[in-house]
Amino acid sequence: MRKPMAAAMLLAVLAGPLASPGAADAGRRYECDTPSVSRLQQWLASGEGATVPATGSLLVPVGRHQYAAEVTFLGAEWHVAVVWLANEFEAQVDLSRSRGFWLTYSATEDLYVQLRPASHWSGGAQWLTPVPSTHGRMVTRFFSLRPGAWTSLPELGAPAHPFDVAVQEARGLVFVGKTANELDFRGLRIHGYVPPCL
Repeated sequence: MRKPMAAAMLLAVLAGPLASPGAADAGRRYECDTPSVSRLQQWLASGEGATVPATGSLLVPVGRHQYAAEVTFLGAEWHVAVVWLANEFEAQVDLSRSRGFWLTYSATEDLYVQLRPASHWSGGAQWLTPVPSTHGRMVTRFFSLRPGAWTSLPELGAPAHPFDVAVQEARGLVFVGKTANELDFRGLRIHGYVPPCL
């Protein structure tokens, strides 16, 4: 009796993470029926700065039922790539109880990610945190949502809103960079939040 019971417990431990959002990025059961990366369906080139693609979706197939968000920044100017956290522009998410997010990505140069709230969506004067270059290697890094981990750039301007507003009214994460860069996003898991598939 003990061996079957131990085997069943082992199977439960091994199968458990596949059912939970935090560990299921590689499993198609977790993804949406339409193209998505970590259930995020709207990865977009905004048309700001020269990018490939210039506008529209960044999602490309990389395997059976698997997608990546890929974009190339061209030249020495500010570039913008956007992901809507609730898969539609009009929506917002309260991340005040979230510890942060895990980003699985590769980047050939350094860049930044901005946390943009619905009430202050437009403009470059946003709270941001550095996203280090991976020199083209795929890595997973954790980015904290502690206020001390976020700052602003004088070149882009100081945010007119406090950081807690950005966290409570989060509409999207916006990746920005001023150098040529090849970016490949394979996962973006947010602690305490599961995006709705639309």
